[in-house]
Amino acid sequence: MNFEGLDPGLAEFSPAMHSTLDPVLDAHLNPSLLQNVDLDPEGVALEALPVQESVHIMEGVYSELHSVVAEVGVPVSVSHFDLHEEMLWVGSHGGHATSFFGPALERYSSFQVNGSDDIRQIQSLENGILFLTKNNLKYMARGGLIIFDYLLDECEDMHSLLLTDNSTLLIGGLQNHVLEIDLNTVQETQKYAVETPGVTIMRQTNRFFFCGHTSGKVSLRDLRSFKVEHEFDAFSGSLSDFDVHGNLLAACGFSSRLTGLACDRFLKVYDLRMMRAITPLQVHVDPAFLRFIPTYTSRLAIISQSGQCQFCEPTGLANPADIFHVNPVGPLLMTFDVSASKQALAFGDSEGCVHLWTDSPEPSFNPYSRETEFALPCLVDSLPPLDWSQDLLPLSLIPVPLTTDTLLSDWPAANSAPAPRRAPPVDAEILRTMKKVGFIGYAPNPRTRLRNQIPYRLKESDSEFDNFSQITESPIGREEEPHLHMVSKKYRKVTIKYSKLGLEDFDFKHYNKTLFAGLEPHIPNAYCNCMIQVLYFLEPVRCLIQNHLCQKEFCLACELGFLFHMLDLSRGDPCQGSNFLRAFRTIPEASALGLILADSDEASGKGSLARLIQRWNRFILTQLHQDMQELEVPQAYRGAGGSFCSSGDSIIGQLFSCEMENCSLCRCGSETVRASSTLLFTLSYPEDKSGKNYDFAHVLKRSICLEQNTQAWCDNCEKYQPTIQTRNIRHLPDILVINCEVNSSKEADFWRLQAEVAFKIAVKKYGGEIKSKEFTLADRKEPRSAEGLLCCSSMEELKNVWLPFSIRMQMTKNKGLDVCNWTDGDEMQWGPARAEEEHGVYVYDLMATVVHILDSRTGGSLVAHIKVGETYHQRKEGVTHQQWYLFNDFLIEPIDKYEAVQFDMDWKVPAILYYVKRNLNSRYNLNIKNRIEASVLLAEASLARKQRKTHATFIPLMLNEMPQVGDLVGLDAEFVTLNEEEAELRSDGTKSTIKPSQMSVARITCVRGQGPNEGIPFIDDYISTQEQVVDYLTQYSGIKPGDLDAKISSKHLTTLKSTYLKLRFLIDIGVKFVGHGLQKDFRVINLMVPKDQVLDTVYLFHMPRKRMISLRFLAWYFLDLKIQGETHDSIEDARTALQLYRKYLELSKNGTEPESFHKVLKGLYEKGRKMDWKVPEPESQTSPKSKAGLRQGNWVG
Repeated sequence: MNFEGLDPGLAEFSPAMHSTLDPVLDAHLNPSLLQNVDLDPEGVALEALPVQESVHIMEGVYSELHSVVAEVGVPVSVSHFDLHEEMLWVGSHGGHATSFFGPALERYSSFQVNGSDDIRQIQSLENGILFLTKNNLKYMARGGLIIFDYLLDECEDMHSLLLTDNSTLLIGGLQNHVLEIDLNTVQETQKYAVETPGVTIMRQTNRFFFCGHTSGKVSLRDLRSFKVEHEFDAFSGSLSDFDVHGNLLAACGFSSRLTGLACDRFLKVYDLRMMRAITPLQVHVDPAFLRFIPTYTSRLAIISQSGQCQFCEPTGLANPADIFHVNPVGPLLMTFDVSASKQALAFGDSEGCVHLWTDSPEPSFNPYSRETEFALPCLVDSLPPLDWSQDLLPLSLIPVPLTTDTLLSDWPAANSAPAPRRAPPVDAEILRTMKKVGFIGYAPNPRTRLRNQIPYRLKESDSEFDNFSQITESPIGREEEPHLHMVSKKYRKVTIKYSKLGLEDFDFKHYNKTLFAGLEPHIPNAYCNCMIQVLYFLEPVRCLIQNHLCQKEFCLACELGFLFHMLDLSRGDPCQGSNFLRAFRTIPEASALGLILADSDEASGKGSLARLIQRWNRFILTQLHQDMQELEVPQAYRGAGGSFCSSGDSIIGQLFSCEMENCSLCRCGSETVRASSTLLFTLSYPEDKSGKNYDFAHVLKRSICLEQNTQAWCDNCEKYQPTIQTRNIRHLPDILVINCEVNSSKEADFWRLQAEVAFKIAVKKYGGEIKSKEFTLADRKEPRSAEGLLCCSSMEELKNVWLPFSIRMQMTKNKGLDVCNWTDGDEMQWGPARAEEEHGVYVYDLMATVVHILDSRTGGSLVAHIKVGETYHQRKEGVTHQQWYLFNDFLIEPIDKYEAVQFDMDWKVPAILYYVKRNLNSRYNLNIKNRIEASVLLAEASLARKQRKTHATFIPLMLNEMPQVGDLVGLDAEFVTLNEEEAELRSDGTKSTIKPSQMSVARITCVRGQGPNEGIPFIDDYISTQEQVVDYLTQYSGIKPGDLDAKISSKHLTTLKSTYLKLRFLIDIGVKFVGHGLQKDFRVINLMVPKDQVLDTVYLFHMPRKRMISLRFLAWYFLDLKIQGETHDSIEDARTALQLYRKYLELSKNGTEPESFHKVLKGLYEKGRKMDWKVPEPESQTSPKSKAGLRQGNWVG
């Protein structure tokens, strides 16, 4: 499904993305509407409707003029003609508001009013628009800016509002009172009691307030006291609509019958002078809406939900000839409104479409409308360009607004006081050993500080918060700040400090002393690193993903499998998920869900990382499930939510899916049951504020077996009705994924309160046991001296802990679910978990927690606590045990298990929890098969349309040339720049790299290293890219604009995945790659190659603590070749590297004479210094190899 053209509000309304229970929409809705309608951002025209190009409209007769889409597939809940401007406002069931300008219905603005509730009434004011939802009144400007947001009590259920004057508003609903709101002070001024609850419609004349009740009554109330003056019992069932004009009141509704409620085709008409009913008016449609349209006479417009409209006089007989039909896209009309000028009628249907009917070709909505303000056109194109490279360019050319007010920079001196930082005191050891000569003192350096670095302490309390002081500070904000003492250093956002050598001299081992691989954070959208680690350490998921391989170019499952393979091969070195994130950015659903961040948003921490990673968690599970399904079911589910059609088609579904039974009970007694599945659950917290103790198992059960009230379509009532929706579980998943949804202070306070209550209970219940165990903590590395400190440390482990390490879940016979916390003591009491599984009892162990670190300096970060299993330790370290680790990008450290469940809500907030069934690995086949076959090296078609065989620069391998273990392959790669480097100049004039340039591989060449065709390339692939290239680096790469474009390129163009599979096959088969600077090549290509398979001429011809030598200089010095003249050619570079390796073997006698080769290198460096490492121009000087009489062992230069 392509979300690119849709309104962003649609993604926010999608029930599978937000709600834990999918609201039941109209069963008659056409699901193909979303795919067949294209939206125009200028004005969303519904081209699928059978509307003629030119509509002939007769004067005085209403007919359809325009139809547009407000939100595709989302029912329209209310429509309103603006009383001040020529605009039509529409609200949807998803809480989204859209405005249209003029009779052409050009889209003016569109914004979200409420994230969960529908918009129930709209009222236009002079300066903005009032929107009423269930328990919220919001006043917004016509462009979407919020003027005020007034929250009502959560128990309120409002349906109607009435503007009594310019600053007073009445709000009524299903409760037994009506509120009066002062719009100037935005405060409640009166609360009028209502004897008959359920005020859903309100009208006003110069004599009375008219209130329509759900019971079918209409009450007339005094304008000042709001007391009941008269009451009409209009219908025995319920009231649909009523309107007042002059001395007449007309109402429509439902009457009680033996079979239930039925739509009454008699309109009740009342004379307000006599206060009595007159003859009812029989109509020929089922009335749902009615309005007086007093143009020539007091006509009534009666509308049915099926689209029939009838005009008649309230005191006369209805004529069937006055009926016309509105053609809605959906089966039902949901709303109806009349403009103030009575020239236009607006209808909204259940498919999100709006229909405008008028009685003239050029109608006006108001008799006197003011001019509407539109956004100013962009003036940038009209300004002259400024060349910043010109030092003498006058800055006065920059247009600046003329102002006579005081500028912000003119800060008065009285408001500022100088606060210089005092110099730190001199070390006492220096003062003790100092010797004075005159007024100058000399002392030996005690070596207690780094050279030329004096840290300034802003506070005396220094960084004594934790014992992780050996980690160096991030370059962002190089001085300690007070608020950071709360966040432990190992949890702070880690960044890479770049030097002129890039990453080569950065000590990753300082941050990771394990053999597990971290992930680098500098790549765009690398906020998901922690979740990638969680999925990797799920053994069944890791094996499943690595066994997956398909032909889809941007397949997240394939790219994730390649990344997992790199994590397997790494021995503590960090990896990067550049290829995975590159594929992630191409998926339209990820963009529609807001998962792709701009660089500025990511750097500043804009938005909630906790919500972002929870949406990413739901998205990745659904996407992996879809990718697995496509192998067998090509037309599998393609949504982005948490529910899906069939979970049995993929192992992801078997691991994560939970089959559920959703029951919807209408107030009429009709019950609907449907089955569905979900990949994860979202915690739903109790509303209790009394401080009651809730254990985690209780909240989890409440979230899984959820019960809530919502508006849903009832087939029996044939309308939207309040329904009670309950969810029962049929089948438990093997991996239980929980989104914590701690997105506000309300949820955070709940976690904090429950942790405090749990700590008090634990101290009261197990206090004696904790003290008796204090002497078993001898394995701790921290020094302990006093028994009191030991006791405090033991008690500290239980602070901020509410989450259990294990939970026990059981399906009952009546389709219920029992959930309880599970401890080791429970296992001794009830027996092992494996024996319980035969009775439907399962024990889930906590495997991972993803945490949001709140850090105002860096914008926050995401880390993961992961319980690494025995199989991973066996492969990496040769031991069999389980251990909790902290994964903070490339920082990895073992931690105590209690630290994984301790959440200090001031800075450490839980986001995602992963529980796995005990003995999960024994249920699945954990064998990994290499799915990459030798056929990937054979000839393949080019993506370029203009590529011809005559342009071929390589000869593919034949079957008899397939490489074997130990074969040599010359390799070289060329790159282009996607993002420029970000750097800053320090005060001393040196440059500091903040963010390196983002490179993308553009060409990969592999040449044969042996055999009769040695030196002939068998791979020379140009890599097609969909991302914008900032710099082709033609001077260094040889890549020209157009070489990577499939439409105009004459090169052999392939996808990155195709070439990646070729290199992966060569690595897996065991070939040895020969090249120059291969470390950077493999890093950008995103490959992890074992060190014994890399022969890099950079290091072969290198002396310790000396500079690296370029390939061009080496080729001139040893081979008498002059390469890379005007530009670089990867075929030439790969061949040259192979020849240099042969020369190395020749000079070093295959590595048996290191001393003689050392003399050769010494001569090389002496020659390089003399030549300033530059290759001479032609005919100016020959290389040492061409000199006569030069012996093989005498390379003096």
